[in-house]
Amino acid sequence: MRRLVASPLAALVLCVLTGPAPASAADGGAGLSDPYFPTDGNSGYDVARYDVRIAYDPARPGHLTGDTTITARALTDLGRFHLDLTGFDVSSVTVDGREARTVEREGEHELVITPERELREGADFSVRVRYSGRPVGEGWHPLADGGVAVSGEPHSATSWYPANDHPSDKATFRLTATVPDGWTAVGNGRPGPVTGDGAGHRTFRWYEDRPLTTYTSMVAVDRFTVRTSALPDGTPVVNAYSPDALIDPDAERLQEDILGFLASRLGPYPFSSAGAVVLTGPSGAGPVDLETQSRPTYDTGLFDVAMVHEIAHQWYGDSVSFTDWRDGCVAECVATYAQWLWYEHQGDDLDRDYYLATVQEHRADPAFWRVPLYDPGPGRQLDGALYARGPLMLHALRRTVGDKAFFDLLRAWPARHRHGNASWPEFEALAAELSRHDLGGFFTAWAHGTEVPPDRYLYPAGLPRPKATG
Repeated sequence: MRRLVASPLAALVLCVLTGPAPASAADGGAGLSDPYFPTDGNSGYDVARYDVRIAYDPARPGHLTGDTTITARALTDLGRFHLDLTGFDVSSVTVDGREARTVEREGEHELVITPERELREGADFSVRVRYSGRPVGEGWHPLADGGVAVSGEPHSATSWYPANDHPSDKATFRLTATVPDGWTAVGNGRPGPVTGDGAGHRTFRWYEDRPLTTYTSMVAVDRFTVRTSALPDGTPVVNAYSPDALIDPDAERLQEDILGFLASRLGPYPFSSAGAVVLTGPSGAGPVDLETQSRPTYDTGLFDVAMVHEIAHQWYGDSVSFTDWRDGCVAECVATYAQWLWYEHQGDDLDRDYYLATVQEHRADPAFWRVPLYDPGPGRQLDGALYARGPLMLHALRRTVGDKAFFDLLRAWPARHRHGNASWPEFEALAAELSRHDLGGFFTAWAHGTEVPPDRYLYPAGLPRPKATG
């Protein structure tokens, strides 16, 4: 390797001395042209699998050692390609077992690799990156006892492993984590064998056999209590609790009930494992509840509202993921409406107590309507409008097309795009296809508009309009 960059500071010095390597036709580019995060990801290859190996010692909370192998396929001839990685000292990079010709930094999270031999379009290849140092980035959350939880949206993966960090490139995920005896490492998917080295360390293995987006990958290290069970169909359930977390068998039974309820509304559960990580005592900001794939992360406990939302994401957001970050509504709007469906399941009147009450409260408030639900804008990809107005829009859609067409839509979406990517405009098209309604005006008003929808869309299917005053 002729030029190896150890840190962002070294990269800055290198850039000043030599300038960046010139781009060429055989370059995947520095991003996937996401309108909100244009430098995220790389368009020149498609990742099939991540094999992430880490070592973490809670006695040294500001340090991580990593060894990640990425298996991918070149989508064009590649004279060089980019990975996303924030921080760390990179000690070695090999491509198909050969030391890379050059490794450079561009910006805060770009690792630019020039292989010894150009990769031809259609070729499968592997890149191995060995690195260590102080983790930085929005996904790294130290816990008060020295443990750590790594998760976050839209970016978290690059704070602990190199990745093609964009939701449109999904891959299976294998985690091997070595920690001191007495500590447990938890990840996505099914657990593998736990082994000890006889010298005070244990190695935990996890494998997610369905493709995930990088922001839904996770690892947590703590003195966990781990409880296992199974769903009626045999799907394993793994729940891990930090030392101060409440362990409530009734909440675990409720978790199973929620999984069954959502399957009745959204279709079969899409993954081969389920469960949760329940954290307490973060010493910094976050982590917050997040739909980390197959094993959501919770910052307080297993409560019904939080579980319904994050488990609903297993269908909407995880199994079927964004095409790009404009599509947040296809996950957040639906997961929030799933909470409404849970309330309805318990006997609440959604028309009166949720929809009409909320519309009445905000109908004359321009600020409530000013952010569009589709393409809310850079920095607003997870705007509060998705959670506040999103369920209103979906309930209005339900009243417009009727229950049969609406629930056919909720089940058809994760079936049609299972373990793939799809956009909000595709959701609109599927709604029109299945309902046989012209929904152009409805979605223009509700998903794309920035004002209160006209009354014909705000009060569909006989929902009572407010009485005129004055």
